[in-house]
Amino acid sequence: MLALTRKKGESIIIGDDIEVVILGVQGDYVKLGINAPKSISVHRREIYEQIVESNKEAVENSDINKLNSLFKN
Repeated sequence: MLALTRKKGESIIIGDDIEVVILGVQGDYVKLGINAPKSISVHRREIYEQIVESNKEAVENSDINKLNSLFKN
C-alpha cells in the first residue's frame, strides 16, 4: 500500500486516466472527488461488497437447466 499526504485541492493520478482529488477535510472525514472514465466503476467498498454478494447469490439461485434449455432452442 502506498500512503500519501495530500492537502485540500491536491490530487493523485492512478494510471493515465483516474484522478483522486482531496475536496475537503473535516475532523476524521476526508471528502474525495474521483475523475474516471465512465467505463470504470467506482464504488464505496461496502457497496462493492454488496454487489459481489448479490451476484454470487444470483448465480447460486439460478436454474442452470432452464438456461441450458433456452440455448438448445
